[in-house]
Amino acid sequence: MELADILFSQGFGTRRVCYGLVQSGLVQWAFAGQNWQETLDASLWFDDLQGLQLQVQGQLWPYQEKAYLMLYKPAGYECSQKPSAYPSIYTLLPGPLRQRPVKGGQTGVQAIGRLDQDTTGLLLLTDDGAFIHRLSSPKHMVPKVYEVHACHEVTSKQIQALLAGVVLHDSNEQVKADAVEQHTPTHISLTLHAGKYHQVKRMLAAVGNRVETLHRSRIGSLTIPDDLKPGQWLWLTPDQVTALYSKQAAT
Repeated sequence: MELADILFSQGFGTRRVCYGLVQSGLVQWAFAGQNWQETLDASLWFDDLQGLQLQVQGQLWPYQEKAYLMLYKPAGYECSQKPSAYPSIYTLLPGPLRQRPVKGGQTGVQAIGRLDQDTTGLLLLTDDGAFIHRLSSPKHMVPKVYEVHACHEVTSKQIQALLAGVVLHDSNEQVKADAVEQHTPTHISLTLHAGKYHQVKRMLAAVGNRVETLHRSRIGSLTIPDDLKPGQWLWLTPDQVTALYSKQAAT
């Protein structure tokens, strides 16, 4: 693949812009463990892209055929490209991730599911349509764990109802939790494998309680690292992506 096409695939602009970046001396490249190389040749060819690192206008960028990342979503952000009242989570990402070319005319990574503006926690984003389907489809049973702090004590009767199934008042649809673990009288961990609109809040309301704060702590076996702060993101490792695709993600 030509260097300009590599830059284009990573979201650094149109092919014309990418040619200009190289020809202006703004791009360096290296493979893992090697020294940085400079070139003004935008047509420089790479047979193997494994381990390729780029520096574009001083910005370090590892080549990724597909982008897989986690974001620690803070409160006060909407999971929408066109937010209505709050900033978009996509403003927390660097430009190349928002501009990556995607089949079908779209650009940029997409969030896998959504969290309400006041909900915090783990959010995955990618430009891989198959990966989005794998984690979004209820039939694949990928568990999501939510830390629920309720306004009132969560009683054993309420927990039994959440596990048995509750009817959502505004849709007459019955849903149930896969698991519920109680930590304090008002704090429970609630596990779901599907994610409907405002589902956790509506489930708590259905048993006569109300969510005070909500945080998604886990998807499959994936949790937020201790050193990742709200508003920060990082690349998923190949092993993490593989684990989310595997049947083990449902355990």
